[in-house]
Amino acid sequence: MSGVLVVGGGPAAHRLAERLRRYGYEGAVTVVGAEPRAPYNRALLGSVLDGTLDAGRLTLPGLPSDVRVLTGTRVTGVDRAARTVRTGDGREFGYDTLVLATGARPRTPPVPGLTDGAGRLAEGVRTVRTAADCRPLSEGPAVVLGGGLRGVETAAALRRAGHEVALVHPGDRPLSRHLDAAGGAVLAEWLRSRGVALHLGVRVAEYARGKVVLDDGRVLAAGTVLLCAGSVPDTGLARSAGLPVREGVVVDSRLRSADPRVHALGDCAQRADLPGATVLGAWEQADALARILTGKDLLYRDGRQVLRPRTPGMNLVVLPPDAGGDEDGDETVTLRDPAGGRYARLVLRGARLRHGLVIGSARAVAAVSRLYGGDAPVPSDLLALLTGADGTYAGAGEPPEDAVVCHCNNVTRKALKDAWRAGARDTGALGRATRATTGCGSCAPVVRQLCAALAREAVSGPAPAEGGTR
Repeated sequence: MSGVLVVGGGPAAHRLAERLRRYGYEGAVTVVGAEPRAPYNRALLGSVLDGTLDAGRLTLPGLPSDVRVLTGTRVTGVDRAARTVRTGDGREFGYDTLVLATGARPRTPPVPGLTDGAGRLAEGVRTVRTAADCRPLSEGPAVVLGGGLRGVETAAALRRAGHEVALVHPGDRPLSRHLDAAGGAVLAEWLRSRGVALHLGVRVAEYARGKVVLDDGRVLAAGTVLLCAGSVPDTGLARSAGLPVREGVVVDSRLRSADPRVHALGDCAQRADLPGATVLGAWEQADALARILTGKDLLYRDGRQVLRPRTPGMNLVVLPPDAGGDEDGDETVTLRDPAGGRYARLVLRGARLRHGLVIGSARAVAAVSRLYGGDAPVPSDLLALLTGADGTYAGAGEPPEDAVVCHCNNVTRKALKDAWRAGARDTGALGRATRATTGCGSCAPVVRQLCAALAREAVSGPAPAEGGTR
């Protein structure tokens, strides 16, 4: 049995297998994952850390019965000439098409004491990458190393769970790769107001059981140290198979490696025409690759991905810059309201968003995310947009059916409406049916509003189109 063989048991592998069947692929589909459990949504680990979700609820919906899923099985080698893979338990599987969805592994900072002589993490030290990492913490304060996206989410989640938390970050502000000084100051104040002790502009110089020593000489008590210091694409399998690798496995516009029968997607992949960075948007890539492999599309086209931390109560979105950079004539619009916890800086070209960030208003974050994702023109009243005073998501009319409401689980308005009409008539039921609201929770107000609107529509009929008669 050959067909498509996917190495990796994460969300991208799961989505690819599901979409292959949805788009009509009739060959064998096999998913091989090293973790001992079925594919689950890693994006929701913060909800396990803060206690709002049990780890078992992260499991993704079951795949079609004719998709073979192997858990607890590590692929150790690829024979490209024979088109087979070998596993650690001595088995061999053939493939017509191999897809590497091996993701990335956490980076361990080179700090004395964090690992033992064999490279294993020391007692009291853990990463935040798998469901197993979310087991109960040891007694004493938690120290989070790294103030990037994972670090901020982890620190906030642990505080919600009632832990004493310190966050240590070498940058002068949290999310220093993504936020400017003003935006970083707003986020830092938000974290402090929630009880996270920030130690910025410093590094950990040494770890010993129960404490970390900073490079400025201060000592922090540490019941548990959580490593959130970035990740490294897991490319060992590709390298040993002789495939070109830079930071990630080099792929083209069809997500193919140098071997046309081997594809890669997600955190382990890197587009050949993009310098020094792994590709974002693993779900989007999985969907695109399924279309490519079933002949429904020819190329993968990069979507416009936004960065939204899963931190309930902190409404923040970062719009990454495109490869072209800024040009003469670009317009910059800035809103500063430190006292109100609001900040925005947007760069526009021809009335369309190029990059920027918004902090503070849930409505503004939703509106700007939609405009950027759809490359749509901004409304004329930018102040209303940035403060959330504009009553619509994009300045004109209701969002389209394919607008994503829950970014954690990629749930669209149509999916929510379909679930409501199938009997899920409140927010909790919609969460169980679609998983919306079960991630960071920031979509809960929109889901409640949609519930109310659908209930009104069921009683009185749909509202007339704008400009129509009642």
